[in-house]
Amino acid sequence: MKVLVVEDEKKIAAFVRKGLEEQGFITDVCHDGHEGLSLATSHPYDVILLDVMVPGRDGISILRQLREQKLKVPVILLTARSALNERIEGLNHGADDYLTKPFYMEELIARIQAVLRRTSGKSSDLLEAGDLTVNLLTREVRRGQKLVELTAREFALLTCLLRSPGRVFTRTQLCEHVWNYHHDPGTNLVDVYVQRVRKKISDSHDNPLIETVRGVGYRCSRAK
Repeated sequence: MKVLVVEDEKKIAAFVRKGLEEQGFITDVCHDGHEGLSLATSHPYDVILLDVMVPGRDGISILRQLREQKLKVPVILLTARSALNERIEGLNHGADDYLTKPFYMEELIARIQAVLRRTSGKSSDLLEAGDLTVNLLTREVRRGQKLVELTAREFALLTCLLRSPGRVFTRTQLCEHVWNYHHDPGTNLVDVYVQRVRKKISDSHDNPLIETVRGVGYRCSRAK
């Protein structure tokens, strides 16, 4: 999943980025409200972490603009202030949750997962395809009863495909989601990682979970 962090305190932003990336999130960070609004309205994010007191344009103003444009991306407000009226103001303008600094990274991750469950209408903790299961909280991957060990990038690639079964991802899209940069046509990075994941999950050539769409990219087959 891709997260936008709009936070002017660089130490906090770096702390949040590190914690999110350790959990497999692709993370964009900016320290200015105007840039944050521009990124939020021009890129697809699964969730936005928004500092209320960010300079340039405050967080409540950004939130209000997003909701006026009918953008439904979940927003969690971050603030050093805990006054009741501020929490109410943020929630009334369409915030999905509110977290007061300082906070524990474990709590932030839990709140992100809770917000995603509420907004999607289903649990976001478990992904399944056939007998393959991926627990996003414990990062445990199993094929049947067999535990599968994946690197962080392999895990991110697999979950990216599993979240949208049947959707074809181009190599460029996979690079943006998994590595957060544009695909270089001269590299076979995506293909190498797909082959590694296929080997580790013991994919069958007769009924592969990760299908190759010739000339386009890859997709996760729909559960049969």
